[in-house]
Amino acid sequence: MRVVIQRVKSSQVTVEGRIVGKIGPGLNLLVAISDRDTETELDWMARKCLELRLFPDPQANSSRWDQSVLDIQGQLLVVSQFTLYGDCRKGRRPSFDRSAPPGMAEELYEKFVQKLRQSGLTVETGVFGAMMEVDIVNDGPVTLILERESPG
Repeated sequence: MRVVIQRVKSSQVTVEGRIVGKIGPGLNLLVAISDRDTETELDWMARKCLELRLFPDPQANSSRWDQSVLDIQGQLLVVSQFTLYGDCRKGRRPSFDRSAPPGMAEELYEKFVQKLRQSGLTVETGVFGAMMEVDIVNDGPVTLILERESPG
């Protein structure tokens, strides 16, 4: 499982000219599911996204990142993006051999979103498999890549 996690001031996703998900301060998560992922990877990734300290404490008068999205009661926008598994090492066209098949990917993506929603935070999403436009106002900018691979 791969996630590009971005600290944002705001973010929104549009499908066919209609905004389907929109958040204020929090995290934008671009999510890719591999063909080996299981619930174990989902659990680890959900915890990591919710607990990773990426926000400064406004009371501390410091730029040190001491707070998580849970601590600040931020919001999350979760967008499926299988292209994160694009392998461009050979040829001129990316290979997506490591991406999960669409049915498996959608099921695990939905479970991941549910795990995030269990936090009580606002969690918005794009539309799985749709062509989407994602507008991101990156805060910092802070952008990290998280990865958790199944040993299988």
